[in-house]
Amino acid sequence: MMLPVFTLKLRHKISPRMVAVGRYDGIHPCLAAATQAGKVFIHNPHTQYQPFRASRVFHSPLESDVSLLNINQEVSCLTAGKLNPDLGCDALLVGTRTNLLAYDVYNNSDLFYREVADGANAIVLGTLGDIAAPLAIVGGNCSLQGFDHEGNDLFWTVTGDNVHSLALCDFDGDGKKELLVGSEDFDIRVFKEDEIVAEMTETEIITSLCPMNGSRFGYALSNGTVGVYDKTARYWRIKSKNHAMSIHSFDLNCDGVCELITGWSNGKVGRSRMDRQGRFIFKDNFSSAIAACGGDYQMDGHIQLILLMFFSSVQSGVEQDLIRDLSQKKQNLLLEPTTTRKRQAELSSPLNEADGQRGVIPANTKLILPSQSIWGTRLPKLLFYLFPADAVIRAVLIFAEGIFVGEAMWSTQHSHVSSSICIPIPPKMSLSMHLKVFVGYRSSTQFHVFELTKQLPRFTMYALSSPDSATEPLGYVNFVIAERAQRIAMWLNQNFLLPEDTTIQNAPFQVCFMSLRNGGQLYIQIKPSGEVDEYHSVHQKLSADMADNSNLIRSLLVRAEDARLMRDMKTMKNRYMELYDLNKDLLNGYKIRCNNHTELLGNLKAVNQAIQKAGRLRVGKPKNQVITACRDAIRSNNINTLFRIMRVGTAAS
Repeated sequence: MMLPVFTLKLRHKISPRMVAVGRYDGIHPCLAAATQAGKVFIHNPHTQYQPFRASRVFHSPLESDVSLLNINQEVSCLTAGKLNPDLGCDALLVGTRTNLLAYDVYNNSDLFYREVADGANAIVLGTLGDIAAPLAIVGGNCSLQGFDHEGNDLFWTVTGDNVHSLALCDFDGDGKKELLVGSEDFDIRVFKEDEIVAEMTETEIITSLCPMNGSRFGYALSNGTVGVYDKTARYWRIKSKNHAMSIHSFDLNCDGVCELITGWSNGKVGRSRMDRQGRFIFKDNFSSAIAACGGDYQMDGHIQLILLMFFSSVQSGVEQDLIRDLSQKKQNLLLEPTTTRKRQAELSSPLNEADGQRGVIPANTKLILPSQSIWGTRLPKLLFYLFPADAVIRAVLIFAEGIFVGEAMWSTQHSHVSSSICIPIPPKMSLSMHLKVFVGYRSSTQFHVFELTKQLPRFTMYALSSPDSATEPLGYVNFVIAERAQRIAMWLNQNFLLPEDTTIQNAPFQVCFMSLRNGGQLYIQIKPSGEVDEYHSVHQKLSADMADNSNLIRSLLVRAEDARLMRDMKTMKNRYMELYDLNKDLLNGYKIRCNNHTELLGNLKAVNQAIQKAGRLRVGKPKNQVITACRDAIRSNNINTLFRIMRVGTAAS
């Protein structure tokens, strides 16, 4: 049974899975956790020892034993441990979407601050394989990077998808730690330095990993599954209707064997014993979701299990119970006899024969207009159809300038009325049409009218065809355009008559059109060139602009304050108006920077996946050599060498 030793009420919303205990002065354990406001709070229960030196950290006046470290970015991962053995104390490591901070809390100084282009989604600290120095290993966008205490990049490799969880474990029992990686593609990969030695496939995203006894390790999935592996064999697995917010290895009953402590989204905490069933032998309930960690927090020679309750966006227990009740009612209704449901539908139907004659149609009827150019008709066509197909289309009235006699065209269905109609449209560049569609039943004498406006693009006389069946033209023009592939795809959607379900993927891609006039082919092929460099340059330019604007803000604030002290209200007002305009520019620049960063991550993911595929074509030492050579080519920005390494396995010509 667990008994509470101490209780601390925090005035901060804690982020899940971002809790660590560290001895930042080398002696006294302190609790660190990331808040949802871009800060890291540090709780020091040994206030009389004064382990922190004031400067960068902010000491809360309401909580004398709590200090706040301002990160000014959303924290994505956090851990603590000995990064530099010579210091004799733990370092605090904080990861964001773009950077990694290694912070010496006691001396109030940065050990290093590195930009991580692939982001830092997860972090673990320790020794890996034969690398002697402790590494801070971060997992990001299909990549893994390891930094020493000086910020040197001593380890780098690629993995299959975005990393969500990391852990170090002696997987093969050789006395050296291997790296466990859980990613979005539902795989748990085991790296012996930069070589994959094992892969286990699960059913959902791996959200948490933790080492246990020997080669065993625990894992949690995003669908509520928790289990334990012993090497590549699953030891046990259970599934809950709640989400596992954190897992922790802890010897709760002091029998020398660690149990798996699980904190759930509904506030429950459970202890699983190490048997084949993994059943819970102890449970407790709290008011909020749980994050767990352990340490001799009271310095009494005993290890305590520390439970933090944090704000969670997952539904509360009451909401989950309501969802389950509604789902059960749905299942009961589906299991009712078919005749009963049919009779209920007849009794509840608001339509009758008189309603049909008056043009009353079901309220959920939708008119769908997927326009397309069809080869063989010599004219583009407008295709109308109804969903659901209970009613029929009786007629369509089209208003447009310059193509119809009398500025309008009337098309009707008499003998074969149906829920769809196809109307040929004369070719006209950038044509705007106003449409009225008359909908009812076959026996209706009055109709419901749908009104809508349709814009035909410039090149309506080109029909989309399959590149597989098309013959590539003999004549072509090859040129370089200073536009991103996404902009070209947008231009194609705006200027050609494409079906609504047509999606143009990111570069490289190819599309083929056929002329409705003479059957000629238009073949467009897009190949990317230097997109990553372009996004990097844009990112650097935006960062420089934001830094310049920040300096200007400081200057304007000082001038506005000087004007206020001198009671020059007109000048003060002008300065604050300039600040307002500058703030708007900063916000707009931030949105552009976010979009650019998202596109940059997408391209970096494609590069890392290509490197991983190139490595999988080799086995053993050549595989590691290819990945390392590709990394060196990227560092030196030598794209031609990178392509050659992927093709032949070496940079030598």
